[in-house]
Amino acid sequence: MKISFLLQNAFGIGGTIRSTFNLAGALATRHDVEIVSVLRTQDQPRLPLRRRVRLHSLIDRRETATASGPENELFSAPSVLVPDPEAAEAQFNRLTDQCVADHLARTDADVVVATRPGLVLYLAESGRGRYARIGQEHRIYDTHGTCAMRTALNKAIAGLDAFVAVSDADAAIHRAHLAHASTRIEGIPNAVPAPEVEASTGTAKLVVAAGRLVPVKRYEVLVEAFAKVAAERPDWRLRIYGRGPERQRLRTTIDELGLSDHVSLMGAHSPIETEWAKGSIAAVTSDEESFGMTIVEAMHCGVPVVATDCPHGPGEIINHGTDGLLVPVGDSGAIASAILELINDDARRTAMGESAQSSARRYAPRTIAGAYERLFTEVIEERESAVAELTRRLRRGVGRLIRPMRRHATEPDQADSPTAATGPIPLGSLRPKASCRIAVGGDLLLRLTDSGLSGEDLSLVLCKRGGEERLRARLQPPGAGADKTQWTALFPRSELLHLAEGRWDFRAERADDGARRRVTAHLVEQRGLLTFRPRPDSPFSWCIPYRTSDGCLALRAWHRTAHAEADAVRVGRETLTVQGILYGAEFTSAAALAGLAVSRAGDAHSFTTDVEPIDRTRFRLTVPYAQALAALSGDHDVWDLALRLAPDTEPIRIGRILGDLVERKKIDSHPTSVVDSPGRGPTRFRPFFTVTNDLAISAADHAENA
Repeated sequence: MKISFLLQNAFGIGGTIRSTFNLAGALATRHDVEIVSVLRTQDQPRLPLRRRVRLHSLIDRRETATASGPENELFSAPSVLVPDPEAAEAQFNRLTDQCVADHLARTDADVVVATRPGLVLYLAESGRGRYARIGQEHRIYDTHGTCAMRTALNKAIAGLDAFVAVSDADAAIHRAHLAHASTRIEGIPNAVPAPEVEASTGTAKLVVAAGRLVPVKRYEVLVEAFAKVAAERPDWRLRIYGRGPERQRLRTTIDELGLSDHVSLMGAHSPIETEWAKGSIAAVTSDEESFGMTIVEAMHCGVPVVATDCPHGPGEIINHGTDGLLVPVGDSGAIASAILELINDDARRTAMGESAQSSARRYAPRTIAGAYERLFTEVIEERESAVAELTRRLRRGVGRLIRPMRRHATEPDQADSPTAATGPIPLGSLRPKASCRIAVGGDLLLRLTDSGLSGEDLSLVLCKRGGEERLRARLQPPGAGADKTQWTALFPRSELLHLAEGRWDFRAERADDGARRRVTAHLVEQRGLLTFRPRPDSPFSWCIPYRTSDGCLALRAWHRTAHAEADAVRVGRETLTVQGILYGAEFTSAAALAGLAVSRAGDAHSFTTDVEPIDRTRFRLTVPYAQALAALSGDHDVWDLALRLAPDTEPIRIGRILGDLVERKKIDSHPTSVVDSPGRGPTRFRPFFTVTNDLAISAADHAENA
């Protein structure tokens, strides 16, 4: 059976794309499967796709693509079939109308699956009778309300062979509203594979949420709930992964509630499973969830989920009290209570995490693919039976033979279409691909899934960026009976401790001729860094493996005689207070201890400030804004914060290096304070982390930043 999935843009990281890739990969073990992306916006997909699945695109919208004048004009013209807001949101236009219609006329698939409302309209309008036409709804019936899109969808669904909602409840609603239609309407959940990462241990004091930052997700309710959580358990943190139009509003809410040190907006992250595995609790506070893919992803990682009991997915996925907790929609108090219930009961949280992992297995791609196979087979058989019955009637009525209808029409190859992109999109890479994991004790374990190099003596080499330093680990070949593509390497923590501060790149190297290639990052598991801590009495060293912006595996290293870690940064109206712990040194004399604000404008504008030792390694530093105002060099100044343990000793920089975040500048954001000075007017003070994760203060005239 040849199965073709229509996606609007297969080069993003949304839930519809993930679920389609998962399902297509599972079906490809038994069938000929392709994904046709209407738009191509990247050179390669951002999500992994099985090599058996072929990927084509119809319209190339990459920056490097050149489009003709008529194509540009069509792309700017409104769609004839797809009404707003769907057309505006997903870039449906006159060119997509034409290209998708051409594709649907030429495809030789047995089944075509349209994965979003606009594509469902195309399939109903331009689909052919020689293949089964299946529509999908990845949201819910009520999402489209009474708008033109809802009216158009109802008409389109009635013209399809089958339509699939991702929950039983939403399928029932569709059937109730489309009782007149003969279309088969089913509820089949999304396919969510078990991750390759190690499951959560449930010990990190971290709550995780993930999804588009859009109003329906109600992240402002989650932030409000976490204010109650932080008041009772200030040692816990919340991370929200995703991007979207609500980001600035959430940032403002976080600042207004004084949660800058407790709630982080992490941006988009793919693959997300490494981040779920860091958490001990997951949170979903949506007004609606057609399915709840993030819920199953978190459960797969052994993380219990606190979710609103919204239409329709969470209630079908979560067994309340066993593998997660369901709470009323929009009730921040109930959300906070449920999160605290799990925070304060380690044993229950652990048991729920284990049950969640077991429950998630029912969404395995093989299982969901089986449900789709049955649907496809039955729809095709029904179509063939209908055709056979019609043929018999015509034979009796007309008295002549009719040639059996051919299921596969002979059409020109897709590449002959003037509007089609040329050929399959290559998915391979010449770079070796590696996953890495921080083990207990801080060792760095690496696994190369495809070495990309042949030879007997292979090494993985850490190369200092911009320098000559090297650290080498021999690549161990797979053992007997192991996957022949699985090469492994180990960098012991004892060796990583001595890396010079800076960024290091991983390269695979062959000894006999020195051939060397950079390593592509697959899974970067940093979970062990959340609970691991260096010894306070040793020189400070810290290493974080990470994925670079171009997808390669790298490592950020810090190596200092001593370091002052900022645990808490509190922004007041008149002062900035930093509380932290000293590594690599101890406080021996409170009288000699001083805080430093070192001005980048020169020593004349630097100043000392108060430091209160809490014990031998913990401290509290206070920076009065009045002192900074007196030391200002002009309209704008920046001070780096440090400790000095005794006169004539080197300052110890204050920063936030521990943990798993390579760059804190955009993530650990703090509000500004505006101080009115009679001599110069309003001045804005803003604490921030530098590119090296050290803490600094910026001061500038208010008008300059208005």
